[in-house]
Parts: sequence; C-alpha cells; structure tokens
Amino acid sequence: MLLTVLSSLCSCLLASVSGAKLREAEVSVEVLHRPFLCHRKSKYGDMLLVHHEGYFENGTMFHSSRTHGDKQPVWFTLGIKEVIKGWDKGLQDMCSGEKRKLVVPPAMAYGKEGTGKIPPESTLTFIVEVLEIRNGPRSHESFQEMDLNDDWRLSRHEVKEYLRKEFERHGYPPNDTLHENMVEDIFTKEDENKDGFISSREFTYKHDEL
Repeated sequence: MLLTVLSSLCSCLLASVSGAKLREAEVSVEVLHRPFLCHRKSKYGDMLLVHHEGYFENGTMFHSSRTHGDKQPVWFTLGIKEVIKGWDKGLQDMCSGEKRKLVVPPAMAYGKEGTGKIPPESTLTFIVEVLEIRNGPRSHESFQEMDLNDDWRLSRHEVKEYLRKEFERHGYPPNDTLHENMVEDIFTKEDENKDGFISSREFTYKHDEL
C-alpha cells in the first residue's frame, strides 16, 4: 500500500515432517547505530517513518528510498502486515534515529512466489533507519482518543479523523488518499465480524500472526 516493493504478501506456511513442524527461519538483526537518548521504542501498532535500502545476496541494490521513486521516506504501521514479516519482526524496539541491518529469509520476505524484481526464494538484506515514531491506529493508547462518541467502537470516520489530527499535530499536511487507504486496510484486517466498526476487543486483540 505505502510501498510497492514492500507490499504485504502471504508468508510461506511452516513445513511439516512426520506431523512435526519445522522451526521457521528467523530474521537476523544487527544494530548499526543507536542514539544515546531514546525517549520511546517502536512496538506493534506504531507508525514508523523510515528510509531504507534493499540488497540481494550478491550485494546488488534493488531499491533505495533515498534515490529511487520520489526519494522520500515512507510511513507504515508496524505489525499489521503492511510490510513483509521480516520488517514487522525486525523493527521492534527501535529508537527514533536508530539504524539496523536486517537479513530476511524467503519465508519472512516474498517466499516461493517472489514479486516484481524479487525472484522466488530470495534472501534479502535491508538497511533501515527509523526517522520518527508515532502512536498508530493499532496502539492501545489511541483507542479512547479515537472513540469520539465513547461508544467503545470505532467507525471509519473516527479512524480517519485520528490520522488527520496526528499528521497535523506533527506538522504534516493531511493526505486524504493515504488516510483512506490506511483506513481501508485497517478495517479489512481488524473488523473481524464485518459490521463496519472496530470494537475495543478487535482493536486491542493481539493476533497470533503479528
């Protein structure tokens, strides 16, 4: 949604041998830089603004947010499958200003299918720098602020209003297209009973796949 090369794809299922599951490959995380002061760390539900570079195993770069496209950092919400599983796992507990190297196995990237210029079964390396962390639409702290009429459920309008206010509060102009896309993605994933609202249980429930 926010970045084509990092759009969410289904991860490979764990293989089974004689009825026992094989252990899933893990993302390798190396901290390249961490600021001396860290006022908060990233968690599931937070919105992260990042610059990143992506490399194949042979060292060839396939994407850089600094030099490709609009050359702008990208926003995404951690833990709701807006990005590959390797990012959702590997970018937890980061500080604003921190930079990490992630080595992501195929099962936590684009699996057996690949995507675009990414071949099937590719192990990918990413250099990711977090520029800013904000409370996102999945964070527990945000629910009461988002629930404008105190009915313990969130409408699309309430979620969109929250996103608009957060962007304005941090000095960024509203982006209706981005906000609409984010709201639609959130409701697709979180409105389990498809009643057009996200209940407090649906909002705060931590899914196993996250």
